[in-house]
Amino acid sequence: MRRAILSGSEFEERIGYARAVVDGDWVHVSGTTGFDYATMTISDDVAVQAEQALANIRAALAEADCTLADVLRVTYYLPDAKDFEPCWPVLRDAFDGVRPAATMLVCGLFDPRMRIEIEVTARRGAR
Repeated sequence: MRRAILSGSEFEERIGYARAVVDGDWVHVSGTTGFDYATMTISDDVAVQAEQALANIRAALAEADCTLADVLRVTYYLPDAKDFEPCWPVLRDAFDGVRPAATMLVCGLFDPRMRIEIEVTARRGAR
């Protein structure tokens, strides 16, 4: 059974995607940036963006009856490779006990204010 989870981000409506898709026990969370969707603001600090992106991901996972402990795969997208290391403490706090498979890619992002985007795949009951 497939179910879409929407966060209310204007981007979901304008582009035509869901924050996450639940398919059986699998949860696929779209690339998620550090925008605070309540205020549509984003910090200049890459570590703060990582924290907010993870908060947005946690909210989507919660709607799917999951947590970060259910994450099996994570992909990080950054326009500047130098920005990755300042995020490590935030990412370690989120995933240290989970240790998902991970990849970091350097690429352009949609908005120049975006300094990190995080995508995860989880499976309910994976812990």
